Amino acid sequence: MKRRDFSAAAVVAAISGPALVAPARAQAHKPESGADYFTLSSPAAVEAPVGSIEVVEFFWYNCPHCNAFEPALQAWVERLPKDVVVRRVPVGFRDEFVPQQRMFYTLRAMGLLDKLHAKVFAAIHADDVDLSRGPGIIAWVAQQGVDKARFTELFTSPAIHAAARQATGLQDAYHVEGVPALGVAGRFYTDGSIATSMRRAIQIVDYLVAEVRAGR
Repeated sequence: MKRRDFSAAAVVAAISGPALVAPARAQAHKPESGADYFTLSSPAAVEAPVGSIEVVEFFWYNCPHCNAFEPALQAWVERLPKDVVVRRVPVGFRDEFVPQQRMFYTLRAMGLLDKLHAKVFAAIHADDVDLSRGPGIIAWVAQQGVDKARFTELFTSPAIHAAARQATGLQDAYHVEGVPALGVAGRFYTDGSIATSMRRAIQIVDYLVAEVRAGR
């Protein structure tokens, strides 16, 4: 979904649109900078250890494209080589995105992302649960058997606020304009609009990972 376009009409178009369907014009060819992906003019920060290649997935829990992309992304992650590290980053295009950023980083701090990340998507897109604000987030998380007091303490802490700000900073460093989107090694960026589909975006990321591994 494109940045700054979050109207109801845009959501309907996103669900029914072609972002996750490879169009006929997408031919097999060597990906090219400026056409299939962008090369950053200034490197973005990476967290992966030396010797690893970081891939960043930028997402928004409320985005229907991100929800639809999640199973394909997870299947891809499970077959990645050991030197590739995937880092999920919730975007903060506007202030109302921040509560979900804080939810993500609180769950990560509590070691609960593997258990609840997919359930957040399901709650929003399948069960129509409103997880856009703090009270609703805290209530839903408590229903999942999470320690409500501990979650609330972390959710409102300076450390989690700082993590959300850092996520927005990385989003800006990669010049993210829509989600889902993928960054590679702090150097390259692609998304469904640039690559013509998220399926092809993954193929482009595979190519870029191989380029980084080869020292190019």
